[in-house]
Amino acid sequence: MEHVPPPAEELARLDRELAELDARRAQLLTRRAWLLAALRSPAPTAAPGWNPSAWGAPAPGRPGAPAQPWGFVPPKQPSAPRSAQNVLLTLGGLLLTIAAVAFTLVSWGSMGIGGRSAVLALVTVGALAAPAVLLRRGLTATAEALAALALVLTLLDAYAVHAVAAPDTDGLGFTAVAAAVLAALWTAYGLALGKLRLPLPAAVVLAQWPLLFGAWAAGAPALVVGWALLATAVLDGAIALWGKGTGARVTACVGGSVMAFSALVVGLTLSVTASGPLGALAPGALLLTGAAAALAGAWRAPRGFARAGGVVAGLAVVAAAGSVPAAAVPEDWGVLAYLSAGLALTAVVRTGLPRNAVLGVLVASAAVVGGALAGALPGLAAVLLGPVTLLSDVWAGSPGSFRSALDPTLPWTGLAAAPVVLAVSAGLLGAAYRWWPSLARIAAPLIAREEPGKGAGSAGVPGTGTPEAGGAAAGPPSGGPWYAGGRTGAPWYAGGAPAARRRPSGAALRGAAGAGAAVLGWGALLLAGAVLDVPYAIAVAGETVLVAGLLALAVRGAGSGREASAAVPVTALVVALAAAVSAGLLALASEGASYAVFGALTALFAGASVRAGAGVERAVFAVAATVGATVLSGFAGRSLGLAPHEAAPLVLLVPALTVLFGARLRRNPVALPVEVTGAVGALVAVGLAVPDAPFLALVLALCGVLAAGAAVRPERRPVAGYLAAALFVLATWVRLAASEVSFPEAYTLPVTAPALVVGFLRRRKDPEASSWTAYGPGLAATLLPSLAVAWTDPDWQRPLLLGVAALVITLLGARYRLQALLLLGGAVLALDGLHELAPYVVQVAGALPRWLPPALAGLLLLVVGATYEQRLRDARRLKDALGRMR
Repeated sequence: MEHVPPPAEELARLDRELAELDARRAQLLTRRAWLLAALRSPAPTAAPGWNPSAWGAPAPGRPGAPAQPWGFVPPKQPSAPRSAQNVLLTLGGLLLTIAAVAFTLVSWGSMGIGGRSAVLALVTVGALAAPAVLLRRGLTATAEALAALALVLTLLDAYAVHAVAAPDTDGLGFTAVAAAVLAALWTAYGLALGKLRLPLPAAVVLAQWPLLFGAWAAGAPALVVGWALLATAVLDGAIALWGKGTGARVTACVGGSVMAFSALVVGLTLSVTASGPLGALAPGALLLTGAAAALAGAWRAPRGFARAGGVVAGLAVVAAAGSVPAAAVPEDWGVLAYLSAGLALTAVVRTGLPRNAVLGVLVASAAVVGGALAGALPGLAAVLLGPVTLLSDVWAGSPGSFRSALDPTLPWTGLAAAPVVLAVSAGLLGAAYRWWPSLARIAAPLIAREEPGKGAGSAGVPGTGTPEAGGAAAGPPSGGPWYAGGRTGAPWYAGGAPAARRRPSGAALRGAAGAGAAVLGWGALLLAGAVLDVPYAIAVAGETVLVAGLLALAVRGAGSGREASAAVPVTALVVALAAAVSAGLLALASEGASYAVFGALTALFAGASVRAGAGVERAVFAVAATVGATVLSGFAGRSLGLAPHEAAPLVLLVPALTVLFGARLRRNPVALPVEVTGAVGALVAVGLAVPDAPFLALVLALCGVLAAGAAVRPERRPVAGYLAAALFVLATWVRLAASEVSFPEAYTLPVTAPALVVGFLRRRKDPEASSWTAYGPGLAATLLPSLAVAWTDPDWQRPLLLGVAALVITLLGARYRLQALLLLGGAVLALDGLHELAPYVVQVAGALPRWLPPALAGLLLLVVGATYEQRLRDARRLKDALGRMR
C-alpha cells in the first residue's frame, strides 16, 4: 500500500526539491558563462573555484557543514605580507625627523651660510636618493613619504637660493624660472622612478606657473596673460592625453580646465569691452585658438570630455566671430551678431569632426540661441503683465500709445533687437517644421557616424553591427528611422535597447519645433508693437488679430489628425488663451475698446468651438466664450451707471443662457463645462450683491430659479434639485433678515406645515423614500431661522419653545427611525441648550482655578484612550444605526 505523506510534509519536500533545482540551474549558468569567456580567450584556464565533486559535499575544514551553493568553493585568501621591515623603517624615519627638528632649533643658528646650504643640499640629495633604494626593497609607502619630503625640500632650496644667492632679483620672475626648473626636475625624477605616484602630479602642478608668472613679471598686458594661460592649458591637454600615470593625467585635466577657462574669460572680457572692430580682432584670435585647441583634443578624448570640448569650442567661436560685428553696431543690436554666429555653428554637421565633438558644438549653438531668447523674455513679460495695472483704474481713458497703457516703471532700454531675435528663432523653427524630412536627411550622418577607432559594429551606434555589439542586426524597419518621423509609436530598436537609450520620435521633435515657432512668432509680433510704441488702437486691434490667428491654427491643427502636428494645436490653444487675457487687460483702458475686444474674443472662441471637433479643445473654446460673455454683461451694468449690487441681476443673463444651452446639448461633452462656467458666473453675481441684502435675496432667488430649471433634466436633477431648494431657503432667510423680521416663524411655519404634509404623503406612497427628502426641507425652513434668531434673543420664550419643538422632533425621529428628524432635532436641541447654558458655563469657568480645565481635559483624554476600542465599537454601532434609518 502506497504511503501518502501529510500535506505539510509533502509541501516541505517539494520546496526543498525546488530549491535544489534552482541552485543547480544557477550553478550551470555560471559554468556556461565561464566557458563562453574561455572560448573567446586564446588560452583558457581552469575556472576558479570550480569543483563539481563538491556538489552537496561539506566544505573543506568544516565537517558536516552544508555545501557551498552552486558548487562554488571560494579560493583561499592569501596571507598578509610580512611588514616588520616597513614598521621599523617608518619608526626610523620618524626618529630622523625628530632629530632634524631638534637640530634645526638648537644648532641651525650657530652655522654660517655655507654650512646651512651644505646641510640643506645634503638632506635634499638624501631625500631624493632614498626612494630609489626603498623601491628596490619593496617599501613603496616609505618611498612615497620620503618623496613628499624631498618635494618640500626642493621648494625650500629654491627659496634659499633666492634669499642667499639672488636677493635682488624680481620675485615673480625668479618664481617662474624656479617653477620651470622644478617641473623639469620632478618630471625626470618621476619618469626615472616610475613606481612613485607623487612626482609626476607635482611636476604638473609646478608647470602651471612659469608662463603665467613670467607674463606678470614682464608687466605684459591682459592679452599676453591670456595667451600664457592658453599655452599652459594646451600643455595640460597634451599631458592629459599622452601623459604617464593616472594621477598626472587627472591633475593635468583639472589644471587645463582652470587655465583654459581663465584664458577664455580674459579673451571674452577683452572682446566685449573692445572699442571697435579692430580692437576685437586680437581677443578674437585668442578665442579662436582656444577653440582650435579644444577641438584638437576632442579627437582623442573620451566621450564626455569630447562633448565638453565641443561646447567650449563652440562658445569660443561664437564669442570670437560675434565680437567684431557687435563692436561695429549699437549696443542694443550686438546680440544679433552673437545669435548669427551661434546659428552658423549648425554647419558643423557637414564637417568631419568626431561625433561627440559635433554634439558639443551643437549644444553650444543651442545655448547661444537660448541665451538670446532669455534676453528677450523680460520685454515679453512686461508686455504681457503690464496691463495688469489697468485693473485699478478701469475705463480711465484711451492712452496715446502702447507703452503708455503699460506699467511706466518697466525698463525698455536694450530691447530694440528682442523682437528680431524672437522672429529669427521662430522662422528657423518654422522652417525646420516645414522641411523636417530634408533636415532629418542632413542630420542622418551625425546620427549614424562612428566614433574614431571603432569599427562598423561599434556599440552604441544604432543600426550597425550585431545585437551583441549594441546595435541592430537588420537596421531600421520599414517606415523610416526615428528622425524621419516614419515610425512614431516607438523607436525602431525598441525591442532590445533599454529605455534610457531610446531617442524621441521624429514626430515629437517636429511637433516641438512647430510649437516653438508658434510661441516665438506670437511673442515677436507682440513685443515689436511695444518696442515700436504703436498707437493704442493699433495695439489693441493687433493683439485681437493675433488671438484670431492662434485660434485658427489651433482649430486647423486639431482637425488635421496628424501626430507630427499634435503639439502645434495644443500650444496654439494655450497661447491663444494667454493672448486673450493680455488683450482683454489692455482693452480695459477704454470703454469702447473693452466692448470691441471682449465682443470679438467671445465671437472668436464661440466660432472656434463650433469649428473644432469633439474633445477637450472644443470644451475649452466654449468655456472661454462663456467667460467673455459674462464679462460683457458686467460691462453693461457699469455702462448703465448701476452699482455693483444692482448690476448683479444682469450678470445672471449668461448663466441663464448656459442653462438653456445645456438643455439644448443634453449629454454633449461640452454641456457640463459650459454649465459649470455659468454657475461660476452666478457665484460672481452673488458676490456682487453681498453688500445689499435685498438684492442678495433677489439674486439668490434667481439663482434658485436657474438651478430649478437645470433640475428639470434627469441627468442634472440629483445636484441641481438640492441646490435649488437650498438657494430658495437661503433667499428667504436673507429676505427676512433684510426686512428685520423679529418673528420669522410667521413666514416659515406656513411653508413648513404643507411641506411636512407633502412629505408624509410621499412616505405613505413610497416607504423607501428618504426622510431627508420628505421632511428635511420643511423642518429646516422653520428650525434653522428660529435657531438663528434664538441665539440673539434676550428673552426666554423663543428658546424654550424651540427647545420643546426640537425635543419632540428628536423623539419622533427616534421612535419612527427617521434620520432627518433625529439629526435635525437633536442638533437644534443641542445648540439651543448650549445657548441657554452658555452664561452659566462662562460664570462657572471663571470661578474655577485655571489649572482645573486642562486637568479635566487630560483626564477625559486618558479615559477615552483607555477605552478607545470600546468607544470605537460604540461609534460604529451608532453609525450603523443611523445608516439603517430612512
